[in-house]
Amino acid sequence: MPNFAVVPPKTSSQSRTASHVTSNPAHSSTNTTVNPAVAAIGGFFSNLLDKIPLPRWAIYAIFVAGVLLILLCCLCICIKCCCKGDKKKQKQKKKSEKTNLKGVDGKSTAALAQSDAGDTNYGTAKKYRGKLLYSLEYNAALCELLIGIKQADSLKAMDLGKSSDPYVRVYLLPEKIKTCETKVFKHTLNPVFNEQFTFPIAKSSLLNSTVVMQVYDFNRFTKHDIIGEIRMQLASVDWNHVIEEWQDLAEPAKFEEENLGEICFSLRYVPTAGKLTVVILEAKNLKSMDIRGSSDPYVKVQLALDKRKWKKKKTSVKKKTLNPYYNESFTFDVSFEQIQRVNLVISVWDHDTMTANDAIGKIFLGCDASGNQLKHWADMLSNPRRPVAQWHSLLSAQQVNSTLNLKKKVPLAGKLPL
Repeated sequence: MPNFAVVPPKTSSQSRTASHVTSNPAHSSTNTTVNPAVAAIGGFFSNLLDKIPLPRWAIYAIFVAGVLLILLCCLCICIKCCCKGDKKKQKQKKKSEKTNLKGVDGKSTAALAQSDAGDTNYGTAKKYRGKLLYSLEYNAALCELLIGIKQADSLKAMDLGKSSDPYVRVYLLPEKIKTCETKVFKHTLNPVFNEQFTFPIAKSSLLNSTVVMQVYDFNRFTKHDIIGEIRMQLASVDWNHVIEEWQDLAEPAKFEEENLGEICFSLRYVPTAGKLTVVILEAKNLKSMDIRGSSDPYVKVQLALDKRKWKKKKTSVKKKTLNPYYNESFTFDVSFEQIQRVNLVISVWDHDTMTANDAIGKIFLGCDASGNQLKHWADMLSNPRRPVAQWHSLLSAQQVNSTLNLKKKVPLAGKLPL
């Protein structure tokens, strides 16, 4: 009789578990295995970190700091780009505002904001240069025009110290046979001159003339700067009474003044020895006298005693230049009594081999000089034994000759007045 094993019946829970395992074999395998790619990457980083000779916390700190640094750089770049965009918008806004200021007639409406119409010039205020008090009087019996330079007020500052060293130059056009200058006043914008100049002129010529009064800022070693000027046509003046009035200085004209050049020289006088030393240093921007736009300049130094030609010397000739450098010294015997009656004439000439030499320009100093020429002469006398150098603008030979009106040479030494 065969043996049969008795199998106990399965419970309901066991049967559910078995059926679940047999029906979802894939699900059981995913819960127990790891993705191979993730495992490979994790292993690579783990091996890499193991090779670095630093603790794990230090490596993590360095990594975090690097990330923060990168983020900070990105933030700075974004801020800079935003700022550039704002600046462009502001520029475009300003341009649009400027274009909106234009009226229908093309003039800027900013001119309407000015309180005084006299101070406007197409929307921009003119530079104020100050004003000058002058007087005009004509003596018909003597055929003389008297021009008085009284004072100036609120002049434009030309120096770094917000001041000026003003003087006034006066002449008549169109002849311009005489030029007069006032004294130089140092460090002031409100000088009081109280000087009067006489110009011989006929009544017929007076009606066709223009008086020019120019205010300059004096500079010893550079070109004098013009502050402003007044030009008045004398035909429009009522000569039945003396004219005295204030007038604002205008911008100087650029078409009339002929530039003959400038010359720099030093003066030294020793009273005890009776020696006058003139050192011709250099000249610049001379007027060209040759066809090719150049000159062959030399300088003539002449002394005049009591309106008579006395002594003269001259420098060497510098070929083909408008800016010659000489540095040549000349000494004259002039006693202390004679120095009070002497005029020094400095003239620049163009040397010609085949024809007569042409005068480029002249300047004179001494007892009959005025303006900054007289100042240079006075500075020499007040500083004995010390050379005093200064730049001077050349005048035309006609002006200097008519002002000095020199006579022939002085008499012989036995008849020379002391």
